[in-house]
Order: sequence, then C-alpha cells, then structure tokens
Amino acid sequence: MNRLVIASAVATLSIALSSRADAQPRPTPSVVQLPAVGDTLHPNGAEGWPTFQWLYDVPSMSDAAGKIVVHWFCAPKVQACTDDLARITTLKENSSRIYVVAYINGTKGQAQKLDPIRESEGVGRGTLAYGKGVTTLFKKLGITGPASIIVDGEGKVAMVATGSSPAELDARDAKVNALITGIKDFTTVVEGPKGATIKPNEKFQLTMKIQLASWLVYSKRTAMEYKVMVPKDINCNATTLRGEQLKPVNQGLTASVTCSGPRGIYEVRGQITFGYEQPGGGTGIGTDGATWKFEIKP
Repeated sequence: MNRLVIASAVATLSIALSSRADAQPRPTPSVVQLPAVGDTLHPNGAEGWPTFQWLYDVPSMSDAAGKIVVHWFCAPKVQACTDDLARITTLKENSSRIYVVAYINGTKGQAQKLDPIRESEGVGRGTLAYGKGVTTLFKKLGITGPASIIVDGEGKVAMVATGSSPAELDARDAKVNALITGIKDFTTVVEGPKGATIKPNEKFQLTMKIQLASWLVYSKRTAMEYKVMVPKDINCNATTLRGEQLKPVNQGLTASVTCSGPRGIYEVRGQITFGYEQPGGGTGIGTDGATWKFEIKP
C-alpha cells in the first residue's frame, strides 16, 4: 500500500514538473528578414545569412570602406532584373564611391549573365554570390525579383528598395547619388577672429582643424604644412608650421598660430596641406584654406 502511495506521488510530481517546464517560454529562433532603415549592415551581410559561393573574392571591408554599398538581389528569367542590371552597372561605372555586392538566385552560368561587376572591370568594386545559399536567403527575405539594400558610408541602411517600376528605381538611384555626394574624406573647422573686433596688441589665434574620415589615416610619407599669409603689421609666433609642429591625434589635426597687431582693418589667409592613406593602398592629398577678416581698434 505504501509503495502504491509513493509511486502515485512521484508520478504526480513528475507530471507537475513536466507541465511547469512546458509552460516556460522557449527561446525564439532568430528570424532573418530585410533590414530596416538605420540598421547596421556589413558588406558581408547580416547575422543569420547563409554561406555563399562567390564568383570573385568574398566581400572586402577595406575595398568597401568610404563607399556606398549596394546589396543587389536578382534572378534569371526575370525581365525586371535584366533591365535593372544596366542601371546598377551604370551606377558603379559612374562613380568610384560605389561597392556592389550582388546576389543572383541561380547557377554560376546564370550569375555571370547578371554580373554587374564584370570581372577585371570591377576589381575592388564589389563581388557576386550565387547558388544554394542565395536561394535560401531569397526565401527567407521574401525576395523574387530585383531588390536593393543601400548602405551609407557609416554602415547604416539608408534605403530598402523592393519595387521594380521605373519611378521606384529612379528613386533608388537618386538616393545612391545623393549619398555619394555626401561622402567627405575630411571636414574642416575654422576658428579665429572672423568678423570680430580685437583690441590693439591683444593676442588672437588663427586655427584650422581637420577631421579625417574614419576609414582613412594620415600619411607619414606626405609632409604636413600650415601657412598663414598676414599683412606686415600683424605679428605671429609663426607663419608656417611643418613636421613635428603638426601632430594628428587619431582622426583629428589641429593647426594654430597666435598673432597680434596695431589698429587697422585686416584680411588674413591660411592654408593647410596633408596626406592620407586609404584602406588596401592608395593615397590622397588633402588641402583647404580659410580667410579671416577683422578689425583691430581700441
């Protein structure tokens, strides 16, 4: 009798524990879906995307740095895809600021016919995926025809275009071109007595600050120089800064001289020059100028 009671109690407890466990919320598997505007999307895709076969190299972070990345999805035997291929290719060829990652839902041979990279013409300009991994991604994202995900220079999704009408594709192309226009290798902030009134012999500074884009680094192979051109009555602690007098800190570079002068109305000009290096090689020269107009009077 006691054995029956104990066995019954154990069974009841097991059922209760089982029911309680079943009642616990279970982790929801991650859902792969089209990203939203503002989401981060890398050139090599998002978490949960399948493994792809690539017609060229895998997407390159260094090649894509400082560019607008266009993730372009298309499939064979879809006329809208054939039509859009010409648009995407034209966008790529008209600007070196575009990096295309194409996903073609088909075989290697079919992918080659819808290839906007075009082999050697597109070196460093993008790559192309095809095969089963792309087919899987198309199903998960719900894509059938042409679609584009536009990613800005900071790695954020700026537009998701899934339509294929001329008006919708025009809007996508306009967005890409607008983003390209907004890409700057560096920005300049000018500080000083512009439009100000200064007392005689009072010290003031003529300053130019450079902020280099996040994907660039200052070149040690190009001499930096900051020059100010002042009237003879204006005295400065220096009119030219070079070498060790100009030291970048991360992406920032500040050049400044201190001046003073007698009563009068003046115009002073400054110019800064520096070099920078791009990811994967390549160099550039940055130069900018400034003008200060001010009055010195008691």
